[in-house]
Amino acid sequence: MKRALAVIAAIGFLMLVALGQAHAAEVAQGKCLAFDEAAKTIKLDELGLETSKEAPYGKPTGVQLDFDVSHAKIGIPPKPGDVLRISYVAEGGVKKAIRVMNVSKQDLMKK
Repeated sequence: MKRALAVIAAIGFLMLVALGQAHAAEVAQGKCLAFDEAAKTIKLDELGLETSKEAPYGKPTGVQLDFDVSHAKIGIPPKPGDVLRISYVAEGGVKKAIRVMNVSKQDLMKK
């Protein structure tokens, strides 16, 4: 019985170590500047973390980001002006989107 518990504990520990080695995705939030369905790209004007009444999603940082969305799960299709939250991984200088969430349209659907 003690040996079985030791084996289970060892397997659990190894699984935690393996999971810790996985690369976490990064997240960007900003205003959609362009969504090219044919090229499967999104251009985003990044928003900062500081919010206010005038800028409820954050103030613009002036940084423009390009994302490859060829393999991304996209919720509500984005349009220029929509606020998007994109989870992505950077591979070889390319930001490959995993998921694209349309924050501004989700807020409208709640009302």
